[in-house]
This record gives sequence, structure tokens and C-alpha cells, in this order.
Amino acid sequence: MTTELALVLGYALGLVALGILIGRRVGSAKQFFVAGRSLGPVLLGATLLAANIGAGSTVGAAALGYEYGISAWWWVGSAGIGTLLLAFWVGPAIWQTARDHDLLTVGDYLEWRYDARARFTATLLLWAISPAVLAAQLIAVAFILNAVAGVPLLWGAVIAGVVVTVYFTAGGLVSSAWVNLVQLVVLGIGLVVAIPVVADRAGGWSAVVSTYGLEAEFDALVHSYGPGWHYAIFLVPAFMVSPGLLQKVYGARDPRAIRLGVGIAGIALLLFAAVPVYLGMYGRVWDSSLVGDATSFALPTVLTLGMPLLLGTLGLAAVFSAEISSADAVLFMFSTSLSEDLYRRFVNPDASDAEVLRVARVGAILGGVAGTALAVGLGSVITALRIFYGLLSVGLFVPVIGGLLWRRAGGAAGVVATLGGITGYLVGHLVFDLPARAALSPASLGLAVSATAFLVAGLAATDKARAA
Repeated sequence: MTTELALVLGYALGLVALGILIGRRVGSAKQFFVAGRSLGPVLLGATLLAANIGAGSTVGAAALGYEYGISAWWWVGSAGIGTLLLAFWVGPAIWQTARDHDLLTVGDYLEWRYDARARFTATLLLWAISPAVLAAQLIAVAFILNAVAGVPLLWGAVIAGVVVTVYFTAGGLVSSAWVNLVQLVVLGIGLVVAIPVVADRAGGWSAVVSTYGLEAEFDALVHSYGPGWHYAIFLVPAFMVSPGLLQKVYGARDPRAIRLGVGIAGIALLLFAAVPVYLGMYGRVWDSSLVGDATSFALPTVLTLGMPLLLGTLGLAAVFSAEISSADAVLFMFSTSLSEDLYRRFVNPDASDAEVLRVARVGAILGGVAGTALAVGLGSVITALRIFYGLLSVGLFVPVIGGLLWRRAGGAAGVVATLGGITGYLVGHLVFDLPARAALSPASLGLAVSATAFLVAGLAATDKARAA
């Protein structure tokens, strides 16, 4: 066993121990789901930021930076824009509704605002897409452990899956919030310190420039055929309405904690967005031959060849923290949806609090197993995340935001908006073969169809109400 692997495994065991210790205090579903609505700005901001800095924000963004250059900023930058909108608009509004009506999940909100069909449709959507984003986090860990310590990709995914499943299952949002705070400190130190060290060992910015061809657009913020502002079309909505993030907001103690904690998280994301991009670009100095899925090795290359042993291990722990913290947000979304939106609502309405808590923990274990299994079959971090964020945006953005803006839209508006968005996305992808990196993409078509379906259903319900 290498020194790097031994240190990372020790760190992973520490995270598990902390999660189990905190989880011993969790004895009710409300604590597991929303931390008793007690999170202040520090814990709330930390758990939001940690959830948003994951596989896409590290390994994925570095791979895009390696291939296209500075325009890869839009991947994480779009998440920052969405997080700021969550902090100052969507978050406080939906928190007030959740507190007033004792809502625990986004499914609770959709049924309260529309009807049971909207809840059920959203639940099925989350079950279908959650394993993909969890798999992306585990794939990223596997890439890192493989490149740095020689761990086979399969076992790297299994190690990450076990760690996150154990500590999240122990205490839900409470455990996640405290573990995420530790992860965030390690992440901040590890990756931010890496920039000047890597730049010095690479020979400065001129060494990076020399690795790109004369026609490359590596220094453009908007790439002609790569990353650009169009990433915001499907990423900004996803970071405003993702159930894993909204339900963390439910756990805030008041609107001020949301505006302050989530707002700082959004600003931090805008600033952090350039870090993995530059690390990926510096990776070209040591190996400029990576293509396709192999660009995911850009960040591991920097950690192994571009940094001294101890700093490289710290960077490895930082990336490990990033992927694991995002993975627990997915398990949070999956397990609460299973226990509250399906089990208590449709299977056993008279279930006790202890039964719901038990189902939530079983759901977390099932989600961890499913994500680990899928990680073995998916090779690309960005591909897995694009599937998740695209379907999440087109399926939930219009129902959630429309419910806040138009209170008189009828019950059918929620479900037709979700189904319309998914249909538009699939038609754009499978029938018209629209490019993912363009203004007219499957995601933008799905959002347009979703909004149109919501508007038509809402107007029909309004006319019916007037006629009655």
C-alpha cells in the first residue's frame, strides 16, 4: 500500500467515524430529513457548497479545462449563478412554505402545490436519474485513486460508495452537514494551495500556452464549439431546484441563514470555478496527449507529477472530499424521496416516524449500491452529469418555480410540466440529435416544452374555475 493511499484511507475512516458519531443523536425522521430546521448560515453554507463542489467541479471541470481552456469556467460558474438565485429568491420563498406546512421533501411541496400526481411523477424522475450523478462522483474518486495509488477503478468506486453510504445512513442531513464542514476545509486548503505550487513546477503560464495549437481558443471565455454561456441553460436551473439542495435549505433555521449561508456559497463557487480549470490546463505540461474520456486523468496527472508527495496527497484528499460530499447530497435526495414521497404517501400512510426513518436509511443503502454498480459501466464524469442535470432541469424547474410565481395554476399543471419537459429533452436528443453544447439543445427544448405545457394547463384550469 502506498503512502498516499494509506493517508486517504485513514482520512476516509475519519469521515465515517464522525458521521456515525453525529448520527447517534438522530432519532427522528424530521432530524434525518431537515436537521430539525436548525442549521445556521455556517453549516448550511458549508453543506450547500460541499454538495456543489463534486465530480463535475473538480475532475470534470479540469478535463474540460485541459481540452478547451478557460471557457470551462462556465461549468462551475453556472452552478454559482444558480446558487445565488437560490439564496436570494427561491430558497427563502420555499423555506417559508415548507415551515408553514411542515414539508420535508420537494415531493411534499409539489403535492401541496399541485396534487399527488405531481409528487409521484417527480419521485419516479429522481429515482431514474439519481444513480447517474452518484455514479459520476464515484467514477471521479476511482480515477483519482487509480492514477495516484494504482487502485483498480472498480475498487476505487466501491471504496467511495461505502464511505458515503455509511456516514450518510447514520445521520442524514445532520451527519452530512458536519462531515461536509470538515470536507470543505480540506478541499479549500488542498486545491487552492495547489495552484501556485503547480504553476511554479510547470514553468509558468507560458509553458501551458505552448501546449495548445495556434488555432486553439484556450484563452476565450466562450469557446466556439466547446464550453460557453449555453452551459447556464441546463446548469443554472438545476442548481436552483435540485431536491438535494432545496431540502438542505428546508433545514435552515430562518431566511437570514439562507441568504447569508447560501449566498456566500454562491460567491465561493464563482471564485472557485477557475481553480480546477487552471489545474487541468497545467496538466497539459506533463501530458498533452489525453483525448476523449482519458481527459478525466488531467487532474490526477497534476496531483501526481505536478506536486510534491505531501501536497499531492493533500490535493488527493481534497478531491476525495469533493466527490464524497456531492455523493451524500444524491443519497439524501434518493432516500428521502423513497421514504417520504413513496412509502409514507402511497404505501403506508399510517407509518410511524421510526418506520419512515428506517425506510430512509434502507433507501440510502440501496441508492449507494445502485450508484456504485452504475459507476462501473459509465466511463465519463461529464457524460453522467450532463444526463442528470439536463433531466433534472427540464423535469423540475418549471413546476417548482411556476408554483412560486403562479399560485392559481391547476393541479394538472405540475405533472404536465414535468412530463412535457422530459419529452422535449428526449425528442431533442433522440429525434433531432441536438448538440448538448449549444443554445438550441435538448435541455433548452425541454424547458420550452415544459413551460408551454405548464402555461396551457394553468390557463385551462383558470378558465374552468371562472366558468364554475
